[in-house]
Amino acid sequence: MNIEAKARPRRREMAAATSGAGRCLSKVGASRRPPPARVRVAVRLRPFMDEATRANEAPCVRGIDSYSLEVANWRKYQETLKYQFDAFYGEKSTQQDIYVGSVQPILRHLLEGQNASVLAYGPTGAGKTHTMLGSPKQPGVIPRALMDLLQITREESAEGRPWDLSVTMSYLEIYQEKVLDLLDPASGDLAIREDCRGNILIPGLTERHITTFSDFEQHFLPASKNRVVGATRLNQRSSRSHAVLLVKVGQRERLAPFRHREGKLYLIDLAGSEDNRRTGNQGIRLKESGAINTSLFVLGKVVDALNQGLPRIPYRDSKLTRLLQDSLGGSAHSIIIANIAPERRFYQDTVSALNFTARSKEVINRPFTNESLQPHALAPVKLSQKELLGPSEAKKAKGPEEESTGSPESIAAPASASQKLSLLQKLSNMDPAMLENLLSLDRLLGSQGSQGTPLLNTPKRERMVLIKTVEEKDLEIERLKMKQKELEAKVLAQEVLDPKEKENTLASPQPLPSCPGTTARPLKRAVVMPLQLIQKQAESKIHILKKGHKRKLEPSHVSKPVEKAEDCWELQISPELLAHGRKKLLDLLNEGSARDLRSLQLIGQKKAQLILGWRELHGPFSKVEDLEQVEGISGKQVESFLKANLLGLAAGQHCGPS
Repeated sequence: MNIEAKARPRRREMAAATSGAGRCLSKVGASRRPPPARVRVAVRLRPFMDEATRANEAPCVRGIDSYSLEVANWRKYQETLKYQFDAFYGEKSTQQDIYVGSVQPILRHLLEGQNASVLAYGPTGAGKTHTMLGSPKQPGVIPRALMDLLQITREESAEGRPWDLSVTMSYLEIYQEKVLDLLDPASGDLAIREDCRGNILIPGLTERHITTFSDFEQHFLPASKNRVVGATRLNQRSSRSHAVLLVKVGQRERLAPFRHREGKLYLIDLAGSEDNRRTGNQGIRLKESGAINTSLFVLGKVVDALNQGLPRIPYRDSKLTRLLQDSLGGSAHSIIIANIAPERRFYQDTVSALNFTARSKEVINRPFTNESLQPHALAPVKLSQKELLGPSEAKKAKGPEEESTGSPESIAAPASASQKLSLLQKLSNMDPAMLENLLSLDRLLGSQGSQGTPLLNTPKRERMVLIKTVEEKDLEIERLKMKQKELEAKVLAQEVLDPKEKENTLASPQPLPSCPGTTARPLKRAVVMPLQLIQKQAESKIHILKKGHKRKLEPSHVSKPVEKAEDCWELQISPELLAHGRKKLLDLLNEGSARDLRSLQLIGQKKAQLILGWRELHGPFSKVEDLEQVEGISGKQVESFLKANLLGLAAGQHCGPS
């Protein structure tokens, strides 16, 4: 039964889009998307630990060729599970074979400013640390990679080469979800951050510059002793943490355009997954095992999410996956070295590791070049005030004594400078820093003996367009200033008007000038009328205002309050209007429809129906007060009804024609 998953191009693209690779587009440009690079997987089968086990037990894993292997199916012993990877290294493979075949080819990407990572994965006791570190006689991936990398950087940064290279190293471990600096153990738990470009970084992590392999050993060997290890039933020196060696290769171009590149190499020795029933972990070892298995479980979730193209990748669920964000679905050339064991007691762990690596090789990364431009720093040119000013301003800035005592040479020098800066005089509002750069460039060309007219006297089309735009803006500003002065003159002329004209203006204000494109509303005018005319109109209409006396109590120091007469105005309605209003209201109650009744104040739909029903049973109303006989209408409601409707009906009848 073939376990190798079929190609899923659509899922790969979705996974790359939702992972860290999507952020890489801003660094290389949307029009030049970085090419995809699949995570490469190599499997290494370690030999038996002792000869007795080899003699009495058949291996559960067998290699077919240099790319594929098969595992016995524990459900059906007649069948085998077949796996195919990028490389398979059997029991007789050496450290040199693994390094040259899988790790050495990715080192060249560091010189291109790209990232790379090597992960050692597998169950506990399968040989991950031996693969990464090795021994003095059989060095592993880390010492071999550093030896080659330092040799390459020395050759590339030799005198006469275009690039200057430097190498720095950092070493850390993730122990129980804590990031610890192995080069400085006293620094405590460090935080994992992400910058604005999407790069993963650890603030406060120690960096050491190295130039030779002896420098590397001087820092690495003492730091390796700080890593947490412990003894279990399966391994006497079991790694209790994930170790990460970070090597940065910085490059600076010696000539223009002075580019800067940085490539990062992650060399990761993962702690192995553990079955506590077989390892016999207790106490602190049990807690360490739980943290290791949890982080590896999240690592599997990340791989599954990338393969399925899920919108959220759970990188933040673990410190390990957060640190490996570039390596899985990110911007690094990644290779996973899966270490497996041939013993049958490791069968479940072996199958689990092979299934994880089979899913991991479907993950798509998008490496890009971390490159930035750093312009060469020119020495700042200090310009005098006379050079920055035009000829007219410089003449004004000179004192009368300097102007009279100046020599012919001193007069000729500013003339040539003014001729050179003739076009810059129109751009007097230019940024001073930009102006200094232009002048320093012009002086540099003049010192090198450039023939022809100076650079600043031969502007390009863009500079001419800029000058024309500035002139148009200046003309517009002058026009607005003139208009403002005219408006101020008009305001001053209006302020000196005679008092009589001011009073007329206040009595009948004229409409304000409206803005163009808007319609001005006509303003209401206040008309002052004589008091006699107002009283006459009031008498002819609704009511008459009569002056009366009303007594008001005023407190005093005596025990009884003192009454004080005060003039006030009282409202008195004409009896004729009241009689007419009652008649009209009674006609409406006897002859009006339900709609007419609802038009009255305090009469709604319900009361209108009650009035119509009473009228059908008892006939017309003889007077308005008969509304009290209608069920549901009280005497107070009739009173309120009369106050609300009587005056309105009388006024409507009397004032309507007028």
